[in-house]
Amino acid sequence: MDIVERNPGDRRRLRELIRRERNAKQRDRYRMVCLALDGEEKLRIAALLGVAKSTVETWVYRYRDHGLEALRPIKQPGARPKLDPACHDRLRARIDAGPTERDGVCTLRGHDVQRILTREFGVKYSLSQAYAILHKLGYECLSPRPRHERHDAETQAEFRRVTPLLSGS
Repeated sequence: MDIVERNPGDRRRLRELIRRERNAKQRDRYRMVCLALDGEEKLRIAALLGVAKSTVETWVYRYRDHGLEALRPIKQPGARPKLDPACHDRLRARIDAGPTERDGVCTLRGHDVQRILTREFGVKYSLSQAYAILHKLGYECLSPRPRHERHDAETQAEFRRVTPLLSGS
């Protein structure tokens, strides 16, 4: 490949980067450019590094057009979230309000949140995705055991006091 150093000292910098780089793919990108600067042909570089000829062309031409910084991979944006971030506050308020009569449970679990997301927000999430949303909103998996709506601490204390086996006497 007919390529020259874009900036003076790039070949020396590339050798230093190759020596320090821990990521094998990134190290191979540096090697491709270094070998091209040394005058190797793209087919030979591809054979030496076990990559396609087009891969060598891509990375060497990126160096030629934009310099050493262009050899770093571009961060991919990833998939867009199903639940609009503007709805996060609404979901948080719904979860903090607790279960409604329509939910038919005394405490909300992952399956219940999954159902709420589908029914009230119109987005379908798997159970693991529902837990991921909860974690993103600051909720933890562990929660105190729910209390029954007719729970009465005084009645329980009286029961313990008068029951012979529990009173300790």
